[in-house]
Amino acid sequence: MQNVVVIPSRFASSRLPGKPLVLVHGVSLVQRVQRIAASAVGVDRVVVATDDSRIADHVRAFGGEVVLTSESCRNGSERVLEAVDKLGLAPDVVVNLQGDAVLTPPWVIEALLEAMRDDAAVEVATPCVRMTWDEVDARRESRARGVVGGTTVVRARSGDALYFSKETLPLVREEVRTAPCPVFRHIGLYAYRLAALRRYVELEPTELERCEGLEQLRYLEHGMQVRCVEVSYRGRSHASIDNPSDVAKVERILDTEGELIEA
Repeated sequence: MQNVVVIPSRFASSRLPGKPLVLVHGVSLVQRVQRIAASAVGVDRVVVATDDSRIADHVRAFGGEVVLTSESCRNGSERVLEAVDKLGLAPDVVVNLQGDAVLTPPWVIEALLEAMRDDAAVEVATPCVRMTWDEVDARRESRARGVVGGTTVVRARSGDALYFSKETLPLVREEVRTAPCPVFRHIGLYAYRLAALRRYVELEPTELERCEGLEQLRYLEHGMQVRCVEVSYRGRSHASIDNPSDVAKVERILDTEGELIEA
């Protein structure tokens, strides 16, 4: 199998303009993510896809591969496909790794590649993590304050997604705190067969996708299967950078837990 990771990277951001170039302990987000992808076992090539020359120049400066894509891409998946086509690639698996995923361990990418390798029927794979009861309590408290957190996923016994939501699903009527928590947090990166990615980009946006603001619901509404691979962060923290205050939070995590990838 040939496996390519594409990192869609836009300069424009309503909450944090120029986010890919923001420094965390002196290293930009996009460089940190490129290092993570390049260190994952089984990845053959890593490409940054951007519509901004400032990001492209920065990636070239640290020795990364970059391709300029159009400004008309509506989402990361479209940018990933355009990058693959521009480079004339035909990989078995394409991984869409978000450019702010600075705390995503490389073994999460490896788990998706393994799932695709072991089951040829899997068209799309994405990771999820079983939450603890304490994490669910904290999520509910934030939701009560009007803060919309990350995404949860409900899975079939096969591991295929039944539904993704910004709400905390499933609703647990009788909580058994001595048993594992049944709530799974979805991690927003995807591995696709190239044909599945191409099909997705051609599909029309759907009602539930618009309601939840989650593009992965387009797969489900059009009858495509999405394998949700349970992974572990092995004691490391999960966090994203969406606004300037998140930078200090991530830096504190790295100070405590150490760098994922040493330079």
